[in-house]
Amino acid sequence: MTSPVRALWDAPAAVPAPPGRVWRDWVLVGVIPALAVVEASVRTDVPWRWLWAVVLTALAPTLLWRRSRPFTMLAIAFAVGTAVGLATAGDPQLYTTAYFLILLYAVFRWGSGRAMVAGGSLVVIGMLLTFLPTPPQVADVIGGVAVAVTTSTLGLAVRWRRRARSRELEQVRLLEREQLARDLHDTVAHHVSAIAIQAQAGSAVAATDPGATVQVLQAIEAEATRTLREMRAMVGVLRAPDDALAPTPGLAEIRSLAADAAAPTIAVRLGGDLDSVPQAVAAAVFRIAQEAVTNARRHARGATRIDVGVDVDSDGVRLEVRDDGVGAASAAPGYGITGMRERAALLGGTCDAGPTPDGGWIVAATLPRAGWTA
Repeated sequence: MTSPVRALWDAPAAVPAPPGRVWRDWVLVGVIPALAVVEASVRTDVPWRWLWAVVLTALAPTLLWRRSRPFTMLAIAFAVGTAVGLATAGDPQLYTTAYFLILLYAVFRWGSGRAMVAGGSLVVIGMLLTFLPTPPQVADVIGGVAVAVTTSTLGLAVRWRRRARSRELEQVRLLEREQLARDLHDTVAHHVSAIAIQAQAGSAVAATDPGATVQVLQAIEAEATRTLREMRAMVGVLRAPDDALAPTPGLAEIRSLAADAAAPTIAVRLGGDLDSVPQAVAAAVFRIAQEAVTNARRHARGATRIDVGVDVDSDGVRLEVRDDGVGAASAAPGYGITGMRERAALLGGTCDAGPTPDGGWIVAATLPRAGWTA
């Protein structure tokens, strides 16, 4: 076999895996028999109409397994349909038989490479066999082939689009892991190095200055506490997608967002005890603010001002990024909004984005202390 054919033959099943049965599957199983009976009652000119109605009713449950066993269900449906067509010496003229296309779509959407090749071959053989009793019209052949090819192509297009989306998300995760490795080095490793230095100093003065030794131990305790806090925060942040570069930014770096002279202007307000926020959490707040400002610059039509506010209190950190532009009434969450929400959620907080009653757009994130100290 040539390389393209071999690649198709060895292709695995669709990734990600197909979902389980949903309510729509049961609706289809219930609707198709009903449509077959109604059509058989109305179209009195169709030969063997009640036989075909019974066959379609019996084959309708194949839709329940079309994702997990796509080729098997297609083979069953086409084998039975072709056998009945040959026995009655005629094509199934009920429009309800178009449900077979759902099974064909499922093979190319969810099946493996072998299933796609075998399913396509099965459809071709089935079409040729139905042409044996009576020679078909050229228009009928062209129409049948066009419908089958279109259905198969649609299944492949949806399959490849979903796989491309999955690869993009995986790439985002890989990039974030690299960034979080930098965060780990710049925060926790810093405290561990300080502990090691203090321990060396304690060893040097232990014999001559017991008082200094106590101070060293207190310093080690303080560093160890901060390290533990940073590590707990990092465990949550390790699962959040975003991008960054070392050194890890903090709350104070949010002021740098206002340094860009390009319109709209950015006003930054920071309030509360900024030093009480762990570095990893502060980096998360900075990234959310950065993404929100970037989105406002890109999408807020007519915006002249972006206000960034950060408040730190005993409950945690609250961030608001608000613009005065004209935004959409709603927006489908892309990577930016999804990343902000996931980063906040993994630290035990929330992040909401949407239009304001008086116009403009607001991004509001709340990170409670319980989320990063638990």
